[in-house]
Amino acid sequence: MPFCHAELRAPKPKPSHYPQQLNTLGDHIRSRRLDLDLFQSDVAEQIGVDTTTIYNWEGNASTPAIRYVPAILRFLGYNPLPPAQTFVERLSSARKVLGLSQRELALRVGVDPGTWQSWEAGEHKPTGRSVEKVEQFLETFGALAASRI
Repeated sequence: MPFCHAELRAPKPKPSHYPQQLNTLGDHIRSRRLDLDLFQSDVAEQIGVDTTTIYNWEGNASTPAIRYVPAILRFLGYNPLPPAQTFVERLSSARKVLGLSQRELALRVGVDPGTWQSWEAGEHKPTGRSVEKVEQFLETFGALAASRI
């Protein structure tokens, strides 16, 4: 109408296949993929898995193995995992972001794998020289994680 100069603007609603809430890594992957207008096969190639794997992650039929977490975080461009608050959470979170098993990480840090497992389970805490090794690892991890994403 010539006498009305009002303009209504609103963001276009997201299609129904977008996740309503981002609760899982699969939800984050689907949301990011749709935002980038990519096919599941494109994402699969970037992460290094099969297209069916992406389909299963996005449908929450399966969860990604820890070894794929670093590639997923690179694809997302951020870390959707909850922030670590406790010592046990810091150990577990660092390991997941690096994509390592408990055994692999324990050997890299220079401690017994069973000992590392008991730390992550909250059964024991590091003592003696192990405290220094773990603190050094967590400090190094913090700098590494910040540079990776």
